[in-house]
Amino acid sequence: MKKLINDPDLVLEQTVRGFTLAHEDLVAAHSDPVFISRATPTPSFKVALVSGGGSGHEPLHGGFVGDGMLDAAVPGAMFTSPTPDQIEAAIKHANAGSGVLAIVKNYTGDVMNFEMAVELAEADDIPVRTVIVADDVAVENSTWTAGRRGVAGTVLVEKIAGAAATRGDSLDEVARIAQKVSDSVRSMGVALTACTVPHAGVPSFDLAEDEIEIGIGIHGEPGRERTKLKTADEITDLLLGAVTEDLGLTSGEDALLFINGMGGTPASELYIVYAHARAVLEASGVNVRRSLVGNYVTSLEMQGASVTVLRLDEELTTLWDAPVHTAALHW
Repeated sequence: MKKLINDPDLVLEQTVRGFTLAHEDLVAAHSDPVFISRATPTPSFKVALVSGGGSGHEPLHGGFVGDGMLDAAVPGAMFTSPTPDQIEAAIKHANAGSGVLAIVKNYTGDVMNFEMAVELAEADDIPVRTVIVADDVAVENSTWTAGRRGVAGTVLVEKIAGAAATRGDSLDEVARIAQKVSDSVRSMGVALTACTVPHAGVPSFDLAEDEIEIGIGIHGEPGRERTKLKTADEITDLLLGAVTEDLGLTSGEDALLFINGMGGTPASELYIVYAHARAVLEASGVNVRRSLVGNYVTSLEMQGASVTVLRLDEELTTLWDAPVHTAALHW
């Protein structure tokens, strides 16, 4: 493999160090255990948001720590859940007196370790609510999950719930809004190539030069089918059709369309996917009111993309539009 690393055992440590140095106005690094927090404390009595998961999906989650989004992020080793002590430390650090919302992608290790950490925090009288994100429509179960995987929709949950917390909503209200977003978002991805985890040194799966994997997971988990390479529009139709059918989106409804890169896909290709997906949605009578395009939930250097659609109403649109200032998302 060819990677800009020094030692596979030091990738997490050196990534966190570089990230926090580059964005020291926004974030701070903590060690023993490792987590990332806002550079300044969570505003007094604001509900704190904490999320996390395995590394290799950057900018998720550390890139979304800052005003209007997360108060702390917990990175595990590459494609590996963070440990309960990491999560507990992040929860305790982020808590500002009004409790904490934990946003968890639906992977077995993440769910189990967040549950243990939440129990420890609650034993110290910190109120915590948990919302599980399970937006991937490709498969119901995979190597890492019991039920649907949590993928790119996680970004939308974190942004909208973060806006609710920033305006001063209660813990129960922030949790309600986060759950509403989770219930209203669906995603599906495609891989054109595999990625290589530094510790493994070889691609996580094999794809022939003329093959793609439809419905791939962000750790390289199998999808719905392996098929021959198709045009961008044909691939987009497969992904978008599965997403909108599962979401039950109908003519006259409003939506946010999110085209996410898997780490190795040029922006030019993502915009080709976006243009066709938007045209298909609008031809069916769906109003695409908001958009997001870019590499936000990646799988190392995997070439591919995912299509995410969020059903919008006025409440969610207002919260999406609210100011945010993080390393990876800001307006």
